[in-house]
Amino acid sequence: MATETWRAVAAEQAGAISREQLAAAGLSPGAIDTLLTAGRWARLHPGVYATFTGPIPALTRAWGALLHAGDGAALAGTTALWLWEVLASPPASVTVHVPNARKVVQPPRVRILRRRRLGELVHPSALPPRLRLEEAVLDVAAAADDEVGVVDVVLRATGTRATTAARLREALDRRPRYRYRSLLKELLGEVAEGVQSALKRRYRKTVERAHGLPRAERNLTEPVVGRTGLRRNRYRDVRYRRWHLVVELDGLEAHRAWSRARDRERDNSVTVAGDDHLEYGWTEVVGRPCDVTVDVVQVLWRKGWRGTPRPCAPGCPVGRLMAVPDP
Repeated sequence: MATETWRAVAAEQAGAISREQLAAAGLSPGAIDTLLTAGRWARLHPGVYATFTGPIPALTRAWGALLHAGDGAALAGTTALWLWEVLASPPASVTVHVPNARKVVQPPRVRILRRRRLGELVHPSALPPRLRLEEAVLDVAAAADDEVGVVDVVLRATGTRATTAARLREALDRRPRYRYRSLLKELLGEVAEGVQSALKRRYRKTVERAHGLPRAERNLTEPVVGRTGLRRNRYRDVRYRRWHLVVELDGLEAHRAWSRARDRERDNSVTVAGDDHLEYGWTEVVGRPCDVTVDVVQVLWRKGWRGTPRPCAPGCPVGRLMAVPDP
């Protein structure tokens, strides 16, 4: 009966089990040591074992770190995002949060952090125990080295459809102090304001104003005749009408699979009307605004613009475009 009990427990934990759980299942210390000495089991951490031999899968390592951390612990950070399928691959080290009052020795390849009010942040039923998706996203975004990393994790999270920008915004509102708050409010503000009020503001600031581009028309409603002859409206994000260039800016919702056909139809209608078309999202506008500017300027010059852009800072790639454009 003891063997059946511990096997059932280990099966629920990807093959990991603690010495305390084994004792509760009726397995004696001598039996445990015999299995370890015979090489039938492997030590993950002091008092935590893998009940098999061979390579240790990532999920088993995650369970092992949890068992080492003790009651109330939860997987967090990029480990939680991997379990929520926001990240495709497991991280090199396991991140675990423990209640603030507890001190736990940090073993190799495990990062243990103490967290106040941890119980409020943990998903009530997910196994292995982990932070709610929104909390993990905000934690990872706050630790990002730059704004590109923030945009990347938010787009990944909303792209899985496991969460929404509205739920992330609610979680952000519960954190009075937060790094990158301004950027996240821009990203998540699409829910309330629409992308035209968020990503387009960023484009205007970091692309047009920063580099001396002509000001485009925005949020235009234009009638389009479809293949069936039916007239309907199309919304153009950014249009340089005089130079027949349309720039479409795709926000968080545009990354969902169901929008692809709609986007292709939108893009094709631009070409049918005789205009050039460029398309960017948060990643490019936040992370590479100067490269976006280079693209836009080259098309504008080709279409007849005679203006001169300006570099936004030393080393800005727009500087290489300062030669007189070809007629």
